[in-house]
Amino acid sequence: MTGRTPRRHDHDAGGDADLLAAKAALRDEVWTALTEARVARFPGARNRISNFTGAEAAAQRLRETDAWAAARTLKSNPDSAQLPVRQRALEDGRTVYMAVPRLAEPEPFFLLDPAHLADPPRKAASIAGATRSARRVAVAELEPVDLVVTGCVAVGEDGARLGKGGGFADLEFALAMAAGLIGPDTLVVTTVHELQVRPAGVIPTAAHDAPVDLVVTPDRVLDCRGRRGERPTDGIRWSELTEEKIAAIPLLTRLRDG
Repeated sequence: MTGRTPRRHDHDAGGDADLLAAKAALRDEVWTALTEARVARFPGARNRISNFTGAEAAAQRLRETDAWAAARTLKSNPDSAQLPVRQRALEDGRTVYMAVPRLAEPEPFFLLDPAHLADPPRKAASIAGATRSARRVAVAELEPVDLVVTGCVAVGEDGARLGKGGGFADLEFALAMAAGLIGPDTLVVTTVHELQVRPAGVIPTAAHDAPVDLVVTPDRVLDCRGRRGERPTDGIRWSELTEEKIAAIPLLTRLRDG
């Protein structure tokens, strides 16, 4: 018996069909490249923010930047590729807000306080560990953050970001921006494998896509601030959300209906 093919993460996405198709094709290209180069860690590259060989080296390179030195509070995605970043943040005494996977809870963030962890930082920074070491918090309970860490399937040298298609990173960004937790000068960073980096202008984007400022690979740091597009500042674009997407995220349902 063969397993079912997973649904694409953008199956409930709204927006231009041609743009969605172009993004999907680029994701497949990157996932194939990571797989063929054998640099995607378990459980594989496809249909996820791929954990990659060298993630620890990329996290260490980020740790050596001025942006890291200046940050005291971070907001991070929950994916395994950025676990080394979250681990190092906790080791360095930074507070970490980590999104609950798929924003699927009414309180959609974990608060990881380095002074109050039930487990060592590496374990506490995982999704499973966060359920022991963190408490769930609502957007209203978050403090302003100094650094936003995001995961990517692909990222351009111009800061254009491509996620896995669920739209959760952009929703987190819109929510945080609307709540005043992220400002125009808050740095957004990602850690990726070199095979995930694309030339400027290659990654298709929509108006709601939030670009990154720093791209960190195991080998280099790309500063995109002089080349990236404008950040979205108009909050949640309800017209681009399907009913299926809103129903899947309790916070969106509450915001719309409340």
